[in-house]
Amino acid sequence: MGTTLSLSQQLKQQLKLSPAQIQAMRMLELPACELQACINEELQKNPALEEGEDPFAEVMELGENDMQEDAYTNPLKNEDFDYDAYVQDDDIHESSTPSVGGRAHEDIPFSMGTSFAEYLKSQIYLTKMDKPDRHIAKFVVGNIDDDGYLRRRVEELVDDLSFREGLQVTDEKMQEIVEQVKQFDPVGVGAYDLQECLLIQLQRKSPTPAIELAITILQQQFEQFSRHQFAKILSRLNITEEELKSATAEIVHLNPRPGSAWIGTVVERNQSIIIPDFIVEQEDEDLVVSVNHGNVPDLHVSSDYQQMLEEYTHVSSQNNAQIREAARFVKTNVESARCFIDALRQRNETMLRSIEVLVGLQRDFFLQGDSMYLKPLTLKDVADRAGYDISTISRTFSNKHVQTEFGIFPMKYFFSDKIVNSDGAEISTREIKQKLREVIEQEDKSTPVTDDQLVEIMHQSGYPIARRTVAKYREQMDIPVARIRRQLLK
Repeated sequence: MGTTLSLSQQLKQQLKLSPAQIQAMRMLELPACELQACINEELQKNPALEEGEDPFAEVMELGENDMQEDAYTNPLKNEDFDYDAYVQDDDIHESSTPSVGGRAHEDIPFSMGTSFAEYLKSQIYLTKMDKPDRHIAKFVVGNIDDDGYLRRRVEELVDDLSFREGLQVTDEKMQEIVEQVKQFDPVGVGAYDLQECLLIQLQRKSPTPAIELAITILQQQFEQFSRHQFAKILSRLNITEEELKSATAEIVHLNPRPGSAWIGTVVERNQSIIIPDFIVEQEDEDLVVSVNHGNVPDLHVSSDYQQMLEEYTHVSSQNNAQIREAARFVKTNVESARCFIDALRQRNETMLRSIEVLVGLQRDFFLQGDSMYLKPLTLKDVADRAGYDISTISRTFSNKHVQTEFGIFPMKYFFSDKIVNSDGAEISTREIKQKLREVIEQEDKSTPVTDDQLVEIMHQSGYPIARRTVAKYREQMDIPVARIRRQLLK
């Protein structure tokens, strides 16, 4: 008789962020319009944090040459920290942070419509969610793309919420919140893909035979429908051509991009102010880059609290509970103030370095102001040159704007995927879309160009793209299929 020993070893690697690291991440994500409120809140909460110049100590300025890493390391430079890239914004540290050119900038407001995210967040308070669930719902809404899709799985959302905020939720709870968000307007928002988006819209309609058949087609024959394989659908579902025509009419009148549909109606009636986060100015042939610092004041640690902390270091060891508690209170607030100031410093450094790299890569555009000078660019390109993680660059630029000599542009304007054409040169997806639009605009409206014909034309022009890519770009530009374009002509 022998004894069998079974040994199992499970290795689990868990990343635990320090409070300072979490603070730095949150500072980087704050939009410009929210930073001031965050600072005011911290000033009220922490008596050891004061605004204005410190009359007794050297003011902690945030200039590029003065940014030194001491006891607080910069977690945003650590390649081991893999933060998912999605919706984030940056803040602005003000007069204590000199611009590259040595000039301070005033807030430059730019009129723009109420954001899609703000519209969705406003609906959270119309639900019966409690405060913790509302917090999760805001996180979910923050991950919804401009076109209205939530392209991240529940498991990804749970993991990222844990990394970013240290908040632990179950997959079931996250799924529950996601389903509630899918009930928001515009209809179809929060869907993972086109199929789900269309199904949500149909299921919100009053049931009719045509709508019920349309739901069945999308659930069971979506691939065939997207490829216009109508003969297969007729055979597999055993329906008539008239029934298929009625169901198809219901589907083609749905909105494949619920986000863009909302922008066209609501934004016109709701105006808000957006302040650009970056400023690029041209001086002769040079480009001067700076971070717009808004109205953020100089911050320093209270000299009174620093003095008290020094005094308590000599008496805190005494067996006096009251003194120990006072010493703990002073130490906690002083450390928190230092961490807050350092997070602002790190934020400024990250933003400044990132925009410098981007401007260098898109230098021709910032000098000429013509989109033809934009080069194919990805977040990874900037991350590699700036020395940051891709997710950090995403947080730096997401939902941000830059003021240039030629107007104000969203940061996403400067990024596009790239492919290699038949000559071996890199071209951007923006260039491909422009070419597709030109071909469609020049087509014979009585016989519109089909997607298959577009593929052939693009190949002849040196753009080797697949049919699914053509369909994807066409949908992104809100251009209907050839059959619909022909019908619109009638």
